[in-house]
Amino acid sequence: MRKQAASSNGLSSPREERNLVAVKRILLLFTLVGAFVAPMLHAAERPKVGLVLSGGGAKGMAHVGVLRVLEEMKIPVDVVVGTSAGAAVGALYASGMSVKEIESRFIKLDWVASFKDDPGRIYKPVRRKKDETRLPLAPGIGVGADGFRMGGGIVAGQNLGFILNELTRDDALVEDFDLLAIPYRAIATDLETGEQVVMAEGNLAEAVRASMSIPGVYAPVRRNGRLLVDGGVANNLPISVARSMGAEIVIAVDISDTLLESEELTGAFTVVGQLTTLMTRRNTDEQLKLLGERDVLIQPDLEGYTSADFYDGLVLFELGATAAREHAVELRGLTVPKKQWAQYQERRGGGSFRVGRIARINIIHGNALATQFLRERIQQQEGMPLEVDVLEADLKRIYGLGYYETVSYSVSPSAEGTILNILVQEKSWGPNYLSFGLGYEDNFDGDTRFNLASGLTLTELNDLGAEWATGVQLGTEPWVRTQWYQPLDYGYERFLVVGAEYDRDIFGVYEGGNDPVAELEVSHRLVDVALGMEVGSDNEVRLQYFRGKATVDELVGQAVIDDDDIQQGGISLQWVHDSLDDAFYPSHGTFAGLRGRIDRDGLGSDRSFDTITGMGLGTDTWQDFNLTGLFYGELVTRGEPGLENAARLGGFRRLSALGPGQISGDNALMAAMYGRKNFGGPLVPVFAGAGFEVGNAWESLSDVSWGNTVRSWSVFGGVDTFLGPVQLALAYSNADTWGAYLNIGYSFPELFYDAF
Repeated sequence: MRKQAASSNGLSSPREERNLVAVKRILLLFTLVGAFVAPMLHAAERPKVGLVLSGGGAKGMAHVGVLRVLEEMKIPVDVVVGTSAGAAVGALYASGMSVKEIESRFIKLDWVASFKDDPGRIYKPVRRKKDETRLPLAPGIGVGADGFRMGGGIVAGQNLGFILNELTRDDALVEDFDLLAIPYRAIATDLETGEQVVMAEGNLAEAVRASMSIPGVYAPVRRNGRLLVDGGVANNLPISVARSMGAEIVIAVDISDTLLESEELTGAFTVVGQLTTLMTRRNTDEQLKLLGERDVLIQPDLEGYTSADFYDGLVLFELGATAAREHAVELRGLTVPKKQWAQYQERRGGGSFRVGRIARINIIHGNALATQFLRERIQQQEGMPLEVDVLEADLKRIYGLGYYETVSYSVSPSAEGTILNILVQEKSWGPNYLSFGLGYEDNFDGDTRFNLASGLTLTELNDLGAEWATGVQLGTEPWVRTQWYQPLDYGYERFLVVGAEYDRDIFGVYEGGNDPVAELEVSHRLVDVALGMEVGSDNEVRLQYFRGKATVDELVGQAVIDDDDIQQGGISLQWVHDSLDDAFYPSHGTFAGLRGRIDRDGLGSDRSFDTITGMGLGTDTWQDFNLTGLFYGELVTRGEPGLENAARLGGFRRLSALGPGQISGDNALMAAMYGRKNFGGPLVPVFAGAGFEVGNAWESLSDVSWGNTVRSWSVFGGVDTFLGPVQLALAYSNADTWGAYLNIGYSFPELFYDAF
């Protein structure tokens, strides 16, 4: 009765209360266990996701936009597989680099440099820079007993290798790509068999470089005994590889081109492009057949964009992101909770294989030059931390010598510590190389100068790196020079040069008017021997003895000289500093030259005189505006040099309003300032500007005054090409003279070098 009364009054018995407390505790326990176990069950049940990124050149930046959306949706990726551009993006993501940093790196990247081998003129020795003023074109043609040779691609990939080394620096020691933050594979093609090559180990930068080696553009990469080219030839969208790595769900991003319709095939470039697309489209379509219902295919709308649109990165990022968001419903099922996403991000950020101290330096190269030849040029020391910037600068200077197809580095782990491998590949078309030059100047007043030059350089003639170079120029100003260059040590700091040279020029003789009273032909035949020393890549000092003969012939007009053959013999001491980034179209740097010359009877000369020649030039660019200042002087300090050694001004950028050689004398001074505005993109640099030049030539320094100087104002415009700037100029002087020019390939330093 009591129980019933208690129950009827809404009260529980003590036993029932104990049972209720027990039930609550059990429910709480299950709740806690569920909260703890559920994420583990969810993680165990989460399918393994594979990300597959196709090739497509610059359009590969759309991949980065897709990655951004995957991160926004908190979708972990378990394996990454990429081809060509997809291999590059995939490698950075797999190594743990954040999407934000990938975007930043791609925006700041010098894409034009990646399609060049030349690391920059500043890394070349002064003698190479001087050669470029007359023979600037080195198209990768060699000469051997078997005829002409050419490289395996337009670009060997020298700069691309440095770029990829920098991008993958934090994982430089990885050898197994499964040990990256996300297991990774890069796809290449065996050039011999056409088979797909899946790269799962080795040097990460080299694997990406091989996957990106577009046939005919980049030279093939030799890796494990195989020549490898762009993976798009064999498998541009490697879904099958992701499956073999255990991917249960594949997110495939296809940026490959579609085939053009017949009416769109209107020219050679479209036909070649269609053939390239045929190769990749077929294997891509085969791979797409492997996709299942659970897989996600993302195909960004990239119509209107090409594989070369590297400077449209911001737009391409967004196009990739937009395409990924259009598949948000399909992707939603792959999202994980915040805690699990944080664990994934932590794991991605902890896969670094940073380089420590260098235990040993291993130089791998051919047998033509001694190992010491290379070691002398590398400042990195064993037992010290790797200084990447210094090392790359050293390797660029080695490349600037002109002997090698690629000069790169890698690091590898060992029991003794990190090994630095210097990888030097000699040019496949060497060791004898052709170079070319073209010069053209027309003043639209009957004075046209056209010169075509060619040079042959034989290199690696002994362990120290001796060279024999011969250059020939045909045209208005014939020139021939042959010389033996012999380093006296492995470091190239001291050298010996023995040479012979012939040159001829025609110029007018003016006596106060604008029309010449005579026309002379002056030629020089000289042999010379010089001792020199290099100081870094920007400075050179050279002591030279020369002996020969000058000839002056009167072609038309009145007689102005009695003797036609003059013996020459003397000594010159010359210092040159050259840090210009380009001799023809400089944006930064300086040039300075100073030469003292002594001609004496005892040295074989008919004349006895001393001269000093100097030139200074500085240039810099702000935004797209360039300012260049120049000073030039040639002074006689003793004796009379004669007509054959006279200083001459006049012509394009040598007092432009006057005709070539219109001013001559024992002493000449000129100062100039040029302002230039650059237009267009990096591939087609168009420019326009204005210049002011002031100077003259005098028989005596006591005659120098501002009142008798010639002042020339000019405007010019043109486009920079592989031949050098092609430019039109119009000039006017205070002497009421006009000058107009079409010029191709004008080089600032030639003003100094031509004065000897």
